[in-house]
Amino acid sequence: MLIRKLLLLTSLCLACNAHAISVDEANAISMGDTDARIEALNQAVAHADADTVVFLQALADDAVKRVRGRAVMVRGDKGIDPASGAEFDLPDDAEDVINNNRMRGEIDSALAALKLFSKDDSVRMAAVQQMQSDADPSKLALIEQALKAEQNPKIRDQLALVRAAALLGSTDKAQRLGAAALLGSSNRSGTKTILLAHLQTESDGAVKAALGKALREVEARLAWGDKLGAIFSGISLGSILLLVALGLAITYGLMGVINMAHGELMMIGAYATYMVQGLFQRYLPGAFDWYLLAALPVAFMASALMGAALERSVIRFLYGRPLETLLATWGISLMLMQLVRTIFGAQNVGVENPAWMSGGVQVLGNLSLPFNRLVIIGFALFVLGSVAWLISRTRLGLFVRGVTQNRPIASCMGVNTARIDTYAFALGSGIAGLAGCALSQIGNVGPDLGQGYIVDAFMVVVLGGVGQLAGTVYAALGLGVLNKFLEGWVGAVLAKIAVLVFIIIFIQKRPQGIFAMKGRSAEA
Repeated sequence: MLIRKLLLLTSLCLACNAHAISVDEANAISMGDTDARIEALNQAVAHADADTVVFLQALADDAVKRVRGRAVMVRGDKGIDPASGAEFDLPDDAEDVINNNRMRGEIDSALAALKLFSKDDSVRMAAVQQMQSDADPSKLALIEQALKAEQNPKIRDQLALVRAAALLGSTDKAQRLGAAALLGSSNRSGTKTILLAHLQTESDGAVKAALGKALREVEARLAWGDKLGAIFSGISLGSILLLVALGLAITYGLMGVINMAHGELMMIGAYATYMVQGLFQRYLPGAFDWYLLAALPVAFMASALMGAALERSVIRFLYGRPLETLLATWGISLMLMQLVRTIFGAQNVGVENPAWMSGGVQVLGNLSLPFNRLVIIGFALFVLGSVAWLISRTRLGLFVRGVTQNRPIASCMGVNTARIDTYAFALGSGIAGLAGCALSQIGNVGPDLGQGYIVDAFMVVVLGGVGQLAGTVYAALGLGVLNKFLEGWVGAVLAKIAVLVFIIIFIQKRPQGIFAMKGRSAEA
């Protein structure tokens, strides 16, 4: 690992002035009081070459020792002279070079500054982002040199902000005023921290006013980032609730079955995803990034088959008896949780994201959209469209709607109502399995996975209107966004209570929910 770091960093300073690190410079950076070491570090960085970078990285990795008053790098049991690169046997009396936290921060800052000359855009951007929260005036010459050489407009704009932050420490009032004006266009929280720090130490009234104006502009942009972040988090939560509630919209909304084991059917889908992941890791490691595509049908079928078995063995005998159905399915949920604990253990298991779901999109300085959340939102919309098409456009959907609206007439028309009940319940259970597969990508999988969503899912179905998919969508997204906005004001617990109170009041005023079921026998 260390060798790879050294090879990478050797290429970072090809654009810098050639000046190999000397013995005296290496000693000054490694020994003495912290202030003197930092001063020597800044002087070395101003004309750093590849050898300087290698030495600084070794210092950051605690791979530098003191041998007879000289600083040497360590690789294995060998000592390496930082100036000449000559190797020698490391003596037993070699002493460790100790770096305190302040010195470590300065070394990291220096390495970040030197990475500004990397040929890799991502490395340079990462270096700029690291320096934005700790702009050092001593690195100003290096920053300006990198700014002149930078060709990427996006990186150049961010680097200009770093230069402005460094200029706030200048003794020239005009430079500080210009830096404050430029920093007002930033949208990063690190800029706010820098402005606050300089606002407290600035003595000039005009500069202080400019810093205050820039701070207000940055805070306004950050506020928008926070609002957009809350909206995205709410949509993300709403998409998860939508996935969870879609199955209930069928089993409860269309069939009238209060299935308290719905959360455990989600859990089965999540554990099915975990098992598929294990199979790919063991037998198809090269195709691991595509395991999730194979896990989707497996999760659906595992939960659908379990749901069909429950319907045929227990629930079919309890139609029209809601209290008995509730108690029976609650008992089944306890049995399924204990079964999973027996097979997989009581501890949570981890399900990894494929590479294409890792990372995210940086929209604003304080707003990042994770890929796994974006994929789940898209997946929820796809499942919603598939269910809507199935219910409204297929023969099975026609039979389900017919049995829901008038079971005796549907039976008289030749519909096998018992079989349709099984198919519909299996469909709702399979969708719960898909929800479990999606949930496995944003958190750990455990026996209690479904318990955290079952109550919210029932609230979504009731609020949206029994049997109404459109109402389920509006309720899920609305509750998700409302919950996230309230969390920012009153906290997570009070937000849950406020949402529950809102639903109770809404149902009191409109018992049929957002959308009422159409037809003459909505109560059937």
